[in-house]
Amino acid sequence: MINTHDILETINMIQEENLDIRTITMGISLLDCADSDIDRACDKIYDKICKRAENLVKTGENIEREYGIPIINKRISVTPIAMVSAASGGDPVKYARVLDRAAKEVGVNFLGGYSALVQKGFAAGDERLIRSIPEALAVTDRICSSVNIGSTKAGINMDAVRLMGQIVKESAEKTIDKGLVGPSKLVIFCNAPDDNPFMAGAFHGAGEPDSVINVGVSGPGVVRAALSKIPDADITEVADTVKKTAFKITRVGQLVAKVASERLNVPFGIVDLSLAPTPAVGDSVAHILEEMGLEQCGACGTTACLALLNDAVKKGGVMASSHVGGLSGAFIPVSEDAGMIDAARSKVLSIEKLEAMTAVCSVGLDMIAIPGDTSAEVISAIIADEAAIGMVNSKTTAVRVIPAIGKKDGEEVEFGGLFGVSPIMKVSTASPAKFISRGGRIPAPLQSLKN
Repeated sequence: MINTHDILETINMIQEENLDIRTITMGISLLDCADSDIDRACDKIYDKICKRAENLVKTGENIEREYGIPIINKRISVTPIAMVSAASGGDPVKYARVLDRAAKEVGVNFLGGYSALVQKGFAAGDERLIRSIPEALAVTDRICSSVNIGSTKAGINMDAVRLMGQIVKESAEKTIDKGLVGPSKLVIFCNAPDDNPFMAGAFHGAGEPDSVINVGVSGPGVVRAALSKIPDADITEVADTVKKTAFKITRVGQLVAKVASERLNVPFGIVDLSLAPTPAVGDSVAHILEEMGLEQCGACGTTACLALLNDAVKKGGVMASSHVGGLSGAFIPVSEDAGMIDAARSKVLSIEKLEAMTAVCSVGLDMIAIPGDTSAEVISAIIADEAAIGMVNSKTTAVRVIPAIGKKDGEEVEFGGLFGVSPIMKVSTASPAKFISRGGRIPAPLQSLKN
């Protein structure tokens, strides 16, 4: 039973503590659009997206007005395009252009799924699509791309890792005049989930329904505000407070997902519990960790605080919804989090500390600007390190780094909007080139043998 206190508390969360629904994402399968003729395939894709998602934005806006809940983004995820392009051959950038055109037609903020899944090797269409990513991101506005290069079951495809270092670098070089937007819309995964509603890593997995509604909640400010009311509590009470708060946040997400699903006549998929920060003051995951007792994010103890936060968010969320999925935890994108930005500026937070934190949080090294002269081999090695954490720990990890062409450690790069600003973080220049050049596949760990 919902009482008056619960209603007033939710209103306060929205008005004073930055509670929002970060995204309603409609997943759309394009498997039935595959065609040996690339132009026919593109026509089918455009028609299907425009038909399925024609009311997505309007529905989201109506829910916002009726319930008073901010819904920041309306998005689409599609079947990994490498699967579709395998049937047609040809230039995959044609698919990127038609996806971008469809995204603009229906009015969504982003469309994810210019993707390939190559954890165990390259299938038909995979390598061709991956090599087209820099061009695709340079000539489109709303397309996001991802590549899964490893998993606990398959190990790590080091040939793909080597290639992705080059692709990240090339994506930055091709979008210098567009604010380095290329690598900011490119994520390299290990253990990528099929139902992630968050960009830039969203795609519609092969095992998903023909279309589905997934919702991503947010609310770091709400969690921080709750902790500020118990300044002298012990750690057990801190964990309980986070759990209770996550429950309330998730119930809001569940409501929005249910209503959107009914109105769009599309099945409800999952609620992603991730605490996704923004550059806005009061909407920071780093500030939650500091509220727990750290002088600044990056200090000794940061990884333990993040582990507590991530676990408590999951425990609270699964009590609020029977359909939890995606990434579900705490994001730590440097440029998108006001507290992370401050910690990086003061050098308290290093890329090595961030890597340690990724062992216990939702994703990985996210929205980190690195010196523009960082070599492709070093970027590949960063990807390999992060994938190893995900593979061994049976969790999703990812890398989204931005080589700031023409800039060096200590300077800053401005992305604007949701992407914020990032101090350029120092990266070790000791060469991993020989290791990366070996290629092959890192075998799956022993814990993969669960059958």
